[in-house]
Amino acid sequence: MPGLGKHRRPKQRPIARKLAFAGTGGAALALPLISATTAGAAVTQPAAAPAAKTVTLPAVKPAVEKTAVPLTYSVTVGDTLSKIAVEHAVNGGWQALYQANRSAIGANPSVIRPGLKLSLGAAAKAAAAKATAVAKPTASYANNLDGWIRQSLDIMAKHGIPGSYNGILRNVMRESSGNPLAINNWDSNAAAGIPSKGLLQVIDPTFRAYHVPGTALDSYDPVANITAACNYAAARYGSIDNVNGAY
Repeated sequence: MPGLGKHRRPKQRPIARKLAFAGTGGAALALPLISATTAGAAVTQPAAAPAAKTVTLPAVKPAVEKTAVPLTYSVTVGDTLSKIAVEHAVNGGWQALYQANRSAIGANPSVIRPGLKLSLGAAAKAAAAKATAVAKPTASYANNLDGWIRQSLDIMAKHGIPGSYNGILRNVMRESSGNPLAINNWDSNAAAGIPSKGLLQVIDPTFRAYHVPGTALDSYDPVANITAACNYAAARYGSIDNVNGAY
């Protein structure tokens, strides 16, 4: 047991790490020794990334717009000028097609014989596509006779089919009294199994032949019925406005 009032001085452990003294004048700076392994190890710097090569692409030549090539069409059984004009997007509709081929067709535009070669002029499909791309927003039409006639007139205008509101209305009231589901079950067409239908009383073969793209394929559809009937009347009489009786 140690003497009273005296404390045992703790033993100091030897320093585990040796010190090297570097002399700088009269002062000495204690530095830890660096192991041989550490000292001999070289610090590797990451290799610099190779500079990106600049690739020069060949200049792209602007596309050259092709010039529209005049087209011809050979008439087949069941064709009409109006049908051909619509299917081939002829500028100016059937009237322009007739004027361009009047010498070959003759005085009656309603009569064209199979095999007849018609000049369609420059194809207008590209122009039609551009017109569609910048078309105005679709108008809203009332679901009644007034709205059906107005919608049909807008479609007719796009396809070059002539006709007026009053001309359509006059014929609708005579043929069906404005009933889109009207059907004639008593005349010769009905006896032949192809009764007249709809607002303008069109038989199915005529409806199919003069159907205008963009309208329903149902002959009872009021807009499709009006538009097909006006297309037929235009080909046979020049316009629905010229029809004042059974047609």
